[in-house]
Amino acid sequence: MTHSEQHRPEIVVGLVATPPDYPARVAARLTAELAGRLAERVDADVRWTVREGWGEVAPRRDGGVEALLDDVAQRRTDDQWGLAICLTDLPLHAERVPLVAQTSARRRVAIVSLPALGLPQLRAARAAVPDLVSRLLTDASDQRVPPAGWAPAEMASRVPAVHRVVGKADAGEFSYVASRLLGRVRLLTGMVRANRPGRALLGLSKLLVGAFGTAAFALTTDTIWQMGDALGGLRLSVIMLLGLTALVAWLIVAHDLWEKPGRETPAELARLFNLGTILTLTLATAVSYLVLFAGTVLVAALLIDTSVLEQTLQRPVDFTDYLTLAWIISSLATVGGAIGSGLENEETVRAAAYGYHPEPGGWRDERNA
Repeated sequence: MTHSEQHRPEIVVGLVATPPDYPARVAARLTAELAGRLAERVDADVRWTVREGWGEVAPRRDGGVEALLDDVAQRRTDDQWGLAICLTDLPLHAERVPLVAQTSARRRVAIVSLPALGLPQLRAARAAVPDLVSRLLTDASDQRVPPAGWAPAEMASRVPAVHRVVGKADAGEFSYVASRLLGRVRLLTGMVRANRPGRALLGLSKLLVGAFGTAAFALTTDTIWQMGDALGGLRLSVIMLLGLTALVAWLIVAHDLWEKPGRETPAELARLFNLGTILTLTLATAVSYLVLFAGTVLVAALLIDTSVLEQTLQRPVDFTDYLTLAWIISSLATVGGAIGSGLENEETVRAAAYGYHPEPGGWRDERNA
Protein backbone atom coordinates (compact mmCIF):
# COMPACT_ATOMS: atom_id res chain seq x y z
CA MET A 1 0.00 0.00 0.00
CA THR A 2 1.42 3.39 -1.00
CA HIS A 3 1.75 6.38 1.34
CA SER A 4 -1.14 8.19 -0.39
CA GLU A 5 -3.41 5.16 -0.04
CA GLN A 6 -2.70 4.96 3.70
CA HIS A 7 -4.10 8.46 4.17
CA ARG A 8 -7.27 7.77 2.19
CA PRO A 9 -10.31 6.98 4.35
CA GLU A 10 -11.48 3.39 4.25
CA ILE A 11 -15.12 2.34 4.15
CA VAL A 12 -15.96 -1.33 4.56
CA VAL A 13 -19.13 -2.46 2.78
CA GLY A 14 -20.56 -5.84 3.70
CA LEU A 15 -22.71 -7.83 1.28
CA VAL A 16 -25.00 -10.19 3.17
CA ALA A 17 -26.79 -12.92 1.23
CA THR A 18 -29.79 -14.55 2.84
CA PRO A 19 -30.55 -17.33 2.40
CA PRO A 20 -27.12 -18.69 1.37
CA ASP A 21 -28.21 -20.06 -1.98
CA TYR A 22 -29.13 -18.02 -5.07
CA PRO A 23 -28.57 -14.60 -3.39
CA ALA A 24 -25.06 -15.71 -2.44
CA ARG A 25 -24.27 -16.33 -6.10
CA VAL A 26 -25.34 -12.80 -6.97
CA ALA A 27 -23.38 -11.45 -4.01
CA ALA A 28 -20.25 -13.30 -5.12
CA ARG A 29 -20.44 -11.69 -8.56
CA LEU A 30 -20.97 -8.25 -7.06
CA THR A 31 -18.18 -8.61 -4.50
CA ALA A 32 -15.57 -9.00 -7.23
CA GLU A 33 -16.49 -5.72 -8.90
CA LEU A 34 -18.26 -3.54 -6.33
CA ALA A 35 -15.17 -1.71 -5.07
CA GLY A 36 -14.42 -0.42 -8.56
CA ARG A 37 -18.03 0.62 -9.12
CA LEU A 38 -18.12 2.47 -5.80
CA ALA A 39 -14.92 4.31 -6.69
CA GLU A 40 -16.43 5.25 -10.04
CA ARG A 41 -19.91 6.26 -8.93
CA VAL A 42 -19.53 7.37 -5.30
CA ASP A 43 -16.02 8.62 -4.49
CA ALA A 44 -12.66 7.70 -5.98
CA ASP A 45 -10.78 9.16 -2.99
CA VAL A 46 -12.03 6.43 -0.65
CA ARG A 47 -10.48 2.99 -0.16
CA TRP A 48 -13.50 0.76 -0.68
CA THR A 49 -13.30 -2.66 0.94
CA VAL A 50 -16.06 -5.16 0.18
CA ARG A 51 -16.73 -8.11 2.47
CA GLU A 52 -19.00 -11.03 1.68
CA GLY A 53 -21.10 -13.06 4.08
CA TRP A 54 -24.38 -14.88 4.41
CA GLY A 55 -27.24 -14.75 6.84
CA GLU A 56 -29.57 -17.34 8.27
CA VAL A 57 -30.51 -20.39 6.20
CA ALA A 58 -34.15 -19.25 6.12
CA PRO A 59 -34.61 -15.53 6.85
CA ARG A 60 -37.30 -14.64 9.35
CA ARG A 61 -40.58 -14.28 7.50
CA ASP A 62 -42.98 -13.15 10.20
CA GLY A 63 -41.34 -9.88 11.22
CA GLY A 64 -41.30 -8.28 7.77
CA VAL A 65 -38.77 -5.73 6.65
CA GLU A 66 -38.00 -4.27 10.08
CA ALA A 67 -36.96 -7.65 11.50
CA LEU A 68 -34.70 -8.27 8.51
CA LEU A 69 -33.17 -4.80 8.85
CA ASP A 70 -32.42 -5.54 12.52
CA ASP A 71 -30.79 -8.86 11.63
CA VAL A 72 -28.56 -7.23 9.02
CA ALA A 73 -27.69 -4.37 11.38
CA GLN A 74 -26.61 -6.88 14.01
CA ARG A 75 -24.42 -8.61 11.46
CA ARG A 76 -22.89 -5.26 10.48
CA THR A 77 -22.08 -4.50 14.10
CA ASP A 78 -20.65 -7.94 14.82
CA ASP A 79 -18.33 -7.81 11.78
CA GLN A 80 -17.47 -4.11 12.27
CA TRP A 81 -18.50 -3.08 8.78
CA GLY A 82 -19.10 0.55 7.90
CA LEU A 83 -22.42 -0.36 6.29
CA ALA A 84 -24.14 -3.47 4.98
CA ILE A 85 -26.28 -4.34 1.97
CA CYS A 86 -28.49 -7.43 2.19
CA LEU A 87 -29.46 -9.37 -0.92
CA THR A 88 -32.43 -11.66 -0.35
CA ASP A 89 -34.73 -13.78 -2.47
CA LEU A 90 -37.56 -13.10 -0.05
CA PRO A 91 -40.47 -11.25 -1.75
CA LEU A 92 -41.07 -8.13 0.35
CA HIS A 93 -43.94 -5.64 0.35
CA ALA A 94 -44.53 -2.06 1.46
CA GLU A 95 -47.95 -0.40 1.30
CA ARG A 96 -49.28 -3.59 -0.38
CA VAL A 97 -46.95 -3.25 -3.39
CA PRO A 98 -43.66 -5.09 -4.05
CA LEU A 99 -40.68 -3.60 -2.24
CA VAL A 100 -37.52 -3.36 -4.35
CA ALA A 101 -35.17 -1.92 -1.72
CA GLN A 102 -35.21 -0.40 1.75
CA THR A 103 -32.58 1.83 3.34
CA SER A 104 -32.08 2.70 7.00
CA ALA A 105 -29.53 5.41 7.74
CA ARG A 106 -29.92 4.83 11.50
CA ARG A 107 -28.88 1.21 11.11
CA ARG A 108 -26.54 1.97 8.17
CA VAL A 109 -27.98 -0.97 6.24
CA ALA A 110 -30.08 -1.54 3.12
CA ILE A 111 -32.05 -4.49 1.75
CA VAL A 112 -32.50 -5.45 -1.90
CA SER A 113 -35.24 -7.94 -2.83
CA LEU A 114 -33.84 -9.74 -5.85
CA PRO A 115 -37.19 -11.08 -7.15
CA ALA A 116 -38.60 -7.55 -7.31
CA LEU A 117 -35.84 -6.67 -9.81
CA GLY A 118 -37.39 -9.02 -12.39
CA LEU A 119 -35.37 -11.17 -14.78
CA PRO A 120 -32.05 -9.21 -15.22
CA GLN A 121 -31.31 -9.33 -11.49
CA LEU A 122 -27.52 -9.17 -11.56
CA ARG A 123 -27.53 -6.22 -13.97
CA ALA A 124 -30.18 -4.41 -11.90
CA ALA A 125 -28.27 -5.09 -8.67
CA ARG A 126 -25.11 -3.67 -10.23
CA ALA A 127 -27.01 -0.43 -10.85
CA ALA A 128 -28.85 -0.31 -7.53
CA VAL A 129 -26.22 -1.27 -4.93
CA PRO A 130 -23.73 1.59 -5.55
CA ASP A 131 -26.59 4.10 -5.42
CA LEU A 132 -27.89 2.58 -2.19
CA VAL A 133 -24.41 2.83 -0.66
CA SER A 134 -24.18 6.48 -1.73
CA ARG A 135 -27.65 7.19 -0.35
CA LEU A 136 -26.89 5.52 2.98
CA LEU A 137 -23.69 7.48 3.49
CA THR A 138 -25.43 10.74 2.57
CA ASP A 139 -28.42 10.13 4.84
CA ALA A 140 -26.09 9.09 7.67
CA SER A 141 -24.12 12.36 7.22
CA ASP A 142 -20.87 10.50 6.67
CA GLN A 143 -18.22 13.18 6.10
CA ARG A 144 -15.81 10.84 4.35
CA VAL A 145 -17.73 11.12 1.08
CA PRO A 146 -19.46 14.08 -0.59
CA PRO A 147 -23.29 14.12 -0.56
CA ALA A 148 -24.97 11.99 -3.18
CA GLY A 149 -26.12 14.97 -5.22
CA TRP A 150 -29.36 13.29 -6.27
CA ALA A 151 -32.72 12.84 -4.60
CA PRO A 152 -33.98 9.37 -3.64
CA ALA A 153 -36.83 9.71 -6.14
CA GLU A 154 -34.26 9.70 -8.96
CA MET A 155 -33.65 6.01 -8.26
CA ALA A 156 -36.71 5.32 -10.43
CA SER A 157 -34.76 6.53 -13.47
CA ARG A 158 -31.71 4.47 -12.53
CA VAL A 159 -33.41 1.15 -11.69
CA PRO A 160 -36.40 0.26 -13.92
CA ALA A 161 -38.01 -1.86 -11.19
CA VAL A 162 -38.40 1.17 -8.90
CA HIS A 163 -41.62 3.09 -9.49
CA ARG A 164 -41.62 5.54 -6.58
CA VAL A 165 -39.97 6.25 -3.22
CA VAL A 166 -41.73 6.36 0.13
CA GLY A 167 -40.15 7.91 3.22
CA LYS A 168 -38.91 11.08 4.85
CA ALA A 169 -35.52 12.59 4.16
CA ASP A 170 -34.96 13.71 7.77
CA ALA A 171 -35.45 10.14 9.04
CA GLY A 172 -33.18 8.54 6.44
CA GLU A 173 -35.63 5.64 6.01
CA PHE A 174 -36.64 5.12 2.38
CA SER A 175 -38.72 2.41 0.71
CA TYR A 176 -38.13 1.96 -3.01
CA VAL A 177 -41.32 0.32 -4.25
CA ALA A 178 -42.48 -1.10 -7.58
CA SER A 179 -45.68 -0.33 -9.44
CA ARG A 180 -48.82 -2.16 -8.37
CA LEU A 181 -49.47 -4.11 -11.60
CA LEU A 182 -46.19 -4.29 -13.52
CA GLY A 183 -44.30 -4.64 -10.26
CA ARG A 184 -46.26 -7.78 -9.34
CA VAL A 185 -45.60 -9.29 -12.76
CA ARG A 186 -41.90 -8.47 -12.43
CA LEU A 187 -41.90 -9.95 -8.90
CA LEU A 188 -43.37 -13.26 -10.07
CA THR A 189 -40.95 -13.57 -12.99
CA GLY A 190 -38.12 -12.64 -10.65
CA MET A 191 -39.20 -15.34 -8.20
CA VAL A 192 -39.08 -17.94 -10.98
CA ARG A 193 -35.65 -16.63 -12.00
CA ALA A 194 -34.37 -16.81 -8.41
CA ASN A 195 -35.81 -20.31 -8.05
CA ARG A 196 -33.57 -21.49 -10.92
CA PRO A 197 -36.00 -23.53 -13.07
CA GLY A 198 -33.05 -25.02 -14.93
CA ARG A 199 -32.09 -26.84 -11.73
CA ALA A 200 -35.63 -28.25 -11.48
CA LEU A 201 -35.47 -29.32 -15.14
CA LEU A 202 -32.18 -31.17 -14.67
CA GLY A 203 -33.52 -32.71 -11.49
CA LEU A 204 -36.43 -34.36 -13.30
CA SER A 205 -34.25 -36.71 -15.33
CA LYS A 206 -36.02 -39.87 -14.16
CA LEU A 207 -39.32 -38.29 -15.16
CA LEU A 208 -38.09 -37.88 -18.74
CA VAL A 209 -36.74 -41.43 -18.80
CA GLY A 210 -40.09 -42.79 -17.65
CA ALA A 211 -41.97 -40.64 -20.15
CA PHE A 212 -39.74 -41.75 -23.04
CA GLY A 213 -40.30 -45.36 -22.05
CA THR A 214 -44.07 -44.85 -22.08
CA ALA A 215 -43.85 -43.03 -25.42
CA ALA A 216 -41.79 -45.82 -26.97
CA PHE A 217 -44.39 -48.38 -25.96
CA ALA A 218 -47.27 -46.20 -27.23
CA LEU A 219 -45.58 -45.78 -30.62
CA THR A 220 -46.04 -49.50 -31.30
CA THR A 221 -49.79 -49.39 -30.66
CA ASP A 222 -51.85 -48.66 -33.77
CA THR A 223 -54.88 -47.87 -31.58
CA ILE A 224 -53.04 -44.75 -30.40
CA TRP A 225 -52.44 -43.82 -34.04
CA GLN A 226 -56.16 -44.00 -34.73
CA MET A 227 -57.00 -42.03 -31.57
CA GLY A 228 -54.63 -39.23 -32.58
CA ASP A 229 -56.19 -39.12 -36.02
CA ALA A 230 -59.75 -39.04 -34.65
CA LEU A 231 -59.21 -36.36 -32.00
CA GLY A 232 -59.25 -32.73 -33.06
CA GLY A 233 -56.81 -30.04 -32.08
CA LEU A 234 -59.02 -28.79 -29.24
CA ARG A 235 -59.27 -32.15 -27.51
CA LEU A 236 -55.57 -32.82 -28.02
CA SER A 237 -54.83 -29.46 -26.39
CA VAL A 238 -57.07 -30.32 -23.44
CA ILE A 239 -55.36 -33.70 -23.01
CA MET A 240 -51.95 -32.01 -23.07
CA LEU A 241 -52.96 -29.39 -20.47
CA LEU A 242 -54.53 -32.04 -18.25
CA GLY A 243 -51.37 -34.14 -18.45
CA LEU A 244 -49.09 -31.24 -17.54
CA THR A 245 -51.41 -30.11 -14.76
CA ALA A 246 -51.56 -33.63 -13.34
CA LEU A 247 -47.77 -33.86 -13.42
CA VAL A 248 -47.25 -30.54 -11.60
CA ALA A 249 -49.90 -31.45 -9.02
CA TRP A 250 -48.32 -34.88 -8.50
CA LEU A 251 -44.87 -33.37 -7.95
CA ILE A 252 -46.25 -30.92 -5.39
CA VAL A 253 -48.28 -33.52 -3.48
CA ALA A 254 -45.81 -36.42 -3.66
CA HIS A 255 -42.86 -34.32 -2.50
CA ASP A 256 -44.75 -32.05 -0.06
CA LEU A 257 -43.84 -28.82 -1.86
CA TRP A 258 -46.94 -26.87 -0.76
CA GLU A 259 -46.15 -24.03 1.67
CA LYS A 260 -48.71 -23.89 4.48
CA PRO A 261 -49.49 -20.58 6.27
CA GLY A 262 -48.46 -20.53 9.90
CA ARG A 263 -46.92 -18.46 12.65
CA GLU A 264 -43.64 -18.09 10.76
CA THR A 265 -45.14 -17.73 7.28
CA PRO A 266 -48.04 -15.27 6.77
CA ALA A 267 -50.81 -16.32 4.41
CA GLU A 268 -49.87 -13.74 1.75
CA LEU A 269 -46.24 -14.88 1.74
CA ALA A 270 -47.29 -18.53 1.59
CA ARG A 271 -49.44 -17.74 -1.46
CA LEU A 272 -46.47 -16.10 -3.16
CA PHE A 273 -44.21 -19.04 -2.33
CA ASN A 274 -46.75 -21.51 -3.72
CA LEU A 275 -47.27 -19.45 -6.86
CA GLY A 276 -43.50 -19.29 -7.38
CA THR A 277 -43.27 -23.07 -6.95
CA ILE A 278 -46.13 -23.70 -9.39
CA LEU A 279 -44.64 -21.38 -12.02
CA THR A 280 -41.18 -22.94 -11.65
CA LEU A 281 -42.50 -26.48 -11.99
CA THR A 282 -44.79 -25.48 -14.86
CA LEU A 283 -41.87 -24.02 -16.77
CA ALA A 284 -39.67 -27.05 -16.06
CA THR A 285 -42.35 -29.57 -17.06
CA ALA A 286 -43.27 -27.57 -20.18
CA VAL A 287 -39.66 -27.67 -21.35
CA SER A 288 -39.55 -31.39 -20.52
CA TYR A 289 -42.71 -31.86 -22.60
CA LEU A 290 -41.12 -30.09 -25.59
CA VAL A 291 -38.04 -32.31 -25.31
CA LEU A 292 -40.28 -35.38 -25.13
CA PHE A 293 -42.35 -34.17 -28.09
CA ALA A 294 -39.28 -33.53 -30.25
CA GLY A 295 -37.82 -36.93 -29.38
CA THR A 296 -41.10 -38.69 -30.09
CA VAL A 297 -41.40 -37.01 -33.50
CA LEU A 298 -37.89 -38.12 -34.40
CA VAL A 299 -38.41 -41.73 -33.26
CA ALA A 300 -41.81 -41.94 -34.97
CA ALA A 301 -40.36 -40.70 -38.27
CA LEU A 302 -37.55 -43.27 -38.04
CA LEU A 303 -39.58 -46.30 -36.96
CA ILE A 304 -42.99 -45.89 -38.58
CA ASP A 305 -42.94 -46.09 -42.34
CA THR A 306 -45.39 -43.88 -44.20
CA SER A 307 -47.00 -46.86 -45.90
CA VAL A 308 -47.70 -48.55 -42.55
CA LEU A 309 -49.28 -45.39 -41.16
CA GLU A 310 -51.37 -44.94 -44.32
CA GLN A 311 -52.62 -48.51 -44.08
CA THR A 312 -53.71 -48.00 -40.47
CA LEU A 313 -55.35 -44.60 -41.04
CA GLN A 314 -56.67 -45.62 -44.49
CA ARG A 315 -55.75 -42.33 -46.11
CA PRO A 316 -52.66 -40.50 -47.42
CA VAL A 317 -50.45 -39.06 -44.66
CA ASP A 318 -47.84 -36.32 -44.42
CA PHE A 319 -45.49 -34.96 -41.78
CA THR A 320 -48.32 -33.26 -39.84
CA ASP A 321 -49.69 -36.71 -39.04
CA TYR A 322 -46.41 -37.58 -37.35
CA LEU A 323 -46.70 -34.36 -35.35
CA THR A 324 -50.24 -35.26 -34.30
CA LEU A 325 -49.12 -38.75 -33.34
CA ALA A 326 -46.26 -37.36 -31.24
CA TRP A 327 -48.66 -34.85 -29.67
CA ILE A 328 -51.07 -37.42 -28.22
CA ILE A 329 -48.30 -39.83 -27.25
CA SER A 330 -46.32 -37.12 -25.45
CA SER A 331 -49.43 -36.06 -23.54
CA LEU A 332 -50.20 -39.62 -22.44
CA ALA A 333 -46.55 -40.33 -21.64
CA THR A 334 -46.43 -37.25 -19.42
CA VAL A 335 -48.88 -38.96 -17.08
CA GLY A 336 -46.64 -42.04 -17.11
CA GLY A 337 -43.71 -39.79 -16.32
CA ALA A 338 -45.50 -38.63 -13.18
CA ILE A 339 -45.13 -42.17 -11.83
CA GLY A 340 -41.41 -42.03 -12.58
CA SER A 341 -41.14 -38.70 -10.75
CA GLY A 342 -41.80 -40.58 -7.51
CA LEU A 343 -38.34 -42.08 -7.96
CA GLU A 344 -36.64 -38.68 -8.08
CA ASN A 345 -34.16 -37.66 -5.40
CA GLU A 346 -36.20 -35.95 -2.65
CA GLU A 347 -33.65 -33.18 -2.13
CA THR A 348 -33.50 -32.40 -5.85
CA VAL A 349 -37.25 -32.13 -6.28
CA ARG A 350 -37.77 -30.17 -3.07
CA ALA A 351 -35.34 -27.55 -4.38
CA ALA A 352 -38.15 -26.48 -6.73
CA ALA A 353 -40.22 -25.32 -3.73
CA TYR A 354 -39.70 -21.57 -3.35
CA GLY A 355 -39.78 -21.63 0.44
CA TYR A 356 -37.22 -24.44 0.67
CA HIS A 357 -33.55 -23.69 1.26
CA PRO A 358 -30.72 -26.24 1.55
CA GLU A 359 -28.36 -26.38 4.47
CA PRO A 360 -25.46 -23.88 4.15
CA GLY A 361 -22.84 -26.61 4.12
CA GLY A 362 -24.41 -28.14 1.03
CA TRP A 363 -24.50 -24.77 -0.69
CA ARG A 364 -20.84 -24.14 0.04
CA ASP A 365 -19.89 -27.56 -1.30
CA GLU A 366 -21.90 -26.91 -4.49
CA ARG A 367 -20.41 -23.46 -4.94
CA ASN A 368 -16.82 -24.72 -4.52
CA ALA A 369 -17.37 -27.65 -6.86
